[in-house]
Amino acid sequence: MGFTDFLIENFNEFLTYTGFANATAGNLVMIAVGVLLIYLAIKKDFEPLLLIPIGLGIILGNIPFRADAGLEIGLYEDNSVLNIFYQGVRMGWYPPLVFLGIGAMTDFSALIANPKLVLIGAAAQFGIFSAYMVALALGFEPNQAAGIAIIGGADGPTAIFLSSKLSPNLMGAIAVCAYSYMALVPLIQPPLMRMLTTKKERVIRMKPVRQVSQTERILFPIIGLLLTTFIVPSGLPLLGMLFFGNLLRESGKTTRLAKTAGSALNDIVVMLLGLTVGCSTQASEFLSLNTLFIFFIGACAFMVATASGVLFVKLMNLFLPADKKINPLIGNAGVSAVPMSSRISNNLGLEYDRHNFLLMHAMGPNVAGVIGSAVAAGTLLGFLS
Repeated sequence: MGFTDFLIENFNEFLTYTGFANATAGNLVMIAVGVLLIYLAIKKDFEPLLLIPIGLGIILGNIPFRADAGLEIGLYEDNSVLNIFYQGVRMGWYPPLVFLGIGAMTDFSALIANPKLVLIGAAAQFGIFSAYMVALALGFEPNQAAGIAIIGGADGPTAIFLSSKLSPNLMGAIAVCAYSYMALVPLIQPPLMRMLTTKKERVIRMKPVRQVSQTERILFPIIGLLLTTFIVPSGLPLLGMLFFGNLLRESGKTTRLAKTAGSALNDIVVMLLGLTVGCSTQASEFLSLNTLFIFFIGACAFMVATASGVLFVKLMNLFLPADKKINPLIGNAGVSAVPMSSRISNNLGLEYDRHNFLLMHAMGPNVAGVIGSAVAAGTLLGFLS
């Protein structure tokens, strides 16, 4: 074989390894989806901390290559770097670490000051259980239906944790769906809130939140941990880390640990989580009829959860005296998208009354929603595992 023939043969062999030779229409569609998410994050400011890692991950996970080449570069190839990162998703390591950060960053004083707001967070979880019934009706197996239903809690880490245990084959679609709807909270919730409330209800002014003592703040994570995990032991990985992070914050003696958990550690985990979740959406696994069903059920679940929170506040107001009525605009915050849904409650309240600040009130059901979604996930895991 001449030198020229050798070069041609090797060049032709090289071409078979390129993305151009191995690309499919599905790869191109998913790359376009990744670009769209990055565009929405940068241009429209839709939760860039979530959508940029996920969008880039989708592109990264759909770069085509020869699967039989043994290059060990794909997410699902043993010993590849991406596969090592993916173990945190597949084995459920990342979600509890995210909950540790949430606990370290979150002030639970609004809930402690007004404990009845926990009922709003509980009511919003109706979206999860209604979605579970819809998923069963559409033909999903009970374990798969549970993983899909948890999207209604608007809690990405919880959705990943539960789907990794019950429906790992659907985890990519469930995770992207959950995070996408979390990012779209500013578009989905306000129309529902306006539709379900009257102008008179939107201008209800609530009494200022009372001051909560440090003793109450310290006791809350301990008592909360005991109550929730004794009821739902299967929620221990999420609830344990949530209350641990909050105790670090409130003890007054572990400020450095709380700061690390809520900033550097949380940022690292969120980056790896978003990137690997995006990478898991390879076209061959992601582009299917089931994915469309998951996005449809997820949207319905999220809207039902929002509506349930708002309507439950209206129901509570029927039994509350005039000076203790609750503004229904904080009902949307019963989903666990912290603090996005609380900001929406506040912004919509200011739209109808420039002096009616609802942010602190909305944080009560908002943090209750975080606990509620973890309890719901633990309940489903306990029944179905």
